[in-house]
Amino acid sequence: MPRITEENFEQVLHRLKKSSVINLQEIAFIDPYGMVALLEIGEIYKPKANRKILYLPESEEVLKYLERMDFFKIAPKYFIFEPSKPKISEKYLRSSYSDVLLEITPIEKSDDIHFIVGKVKDRAQSILTRHLKYDERTINGFIVSLSEVCQNIIEHSKTKGFVGIQKYHFQNLGKNVVKIAVMDTGIGFRKSLSERFSLKSDLHSIEEALIHGASRYTDKGRGHGLAAVRRFVNEWNGKISIRSGTAKLSIIPEWAWGKEKEYNLTHFPGAQINILLPEI
Repeated sequence: MPRITEENFEQVLHRLKKSSVINLQEIAFIDPYGMVALLEIGEIYKPKANRKILYLPESEEVLKYLERMDFFKIAPKYFIFEPSKPKISEKYLRSSYSDVLLEITPIEKSDDIHFIVGKVKDRAQSILTRHLKYDERTINGFIVSLSEVCQNIIEHSKTKGFVGIQKYHFQNLGKNVVKIAVMDTGIGFRKSLSERFSLKSDLHSIEEALIHGASRYTDKGRGHGLAAVRRFVNEWNGKISIRSGTAKLSIIPEWAWGKEKEYNLTHFPGAQINILLPEI
């Protein structure tokens, strides 16, 4: 398993069932989704008697990237590292020209969202304008969508989450793409919405929230956050996928990949959201 991304999250969960360790020694690539997923796995196992052992990657480039994304600031509270400290020859130099829009950041309260939005706004001009060719209106839509996804964690999950954002160059497309990963290990879509709706499955619950704007709240105007995010992602020909419980629903443009609907996945609490936005 040389990569940890959305595409092989199931493999990671399947291996966890059989082992008390997470072995990243052969990992050659990890993206924000992979990093946030590892931290959420740590969040689940933290209350148990023993923390998971995490065998660190042998690749120094991967170690530098994990350090750059602040993974090592958060992960020690969840994992025991082997070796005990990352072997990085020199500190990864942070630069204003970096492709990182947002390092891995916890979401626990509304103030966190203000911090996240402020940090992304500071970097939006250099990354979203220069690399994705977004204008001011599009950047504002991006910020609003990010806020909605993060707010969804605070309002619905009843636990903390994490978010990370990175710009990549997709060689097969010849375009730049921004990846946004937002996750929590809370009550999930089905339990949240079941207070108001009769739901047949985890997939049905995700569809109600993402497609129809369903909300656990009865207040007028509430619950349209994810539906608004979907409309923004569609407008800019992006991809969005939401995994919750044992199901995943994805809206996939022509340039992207994956299955639209997935059932009977390994159960994982909360919600895992992945958004890909391409260069215009």
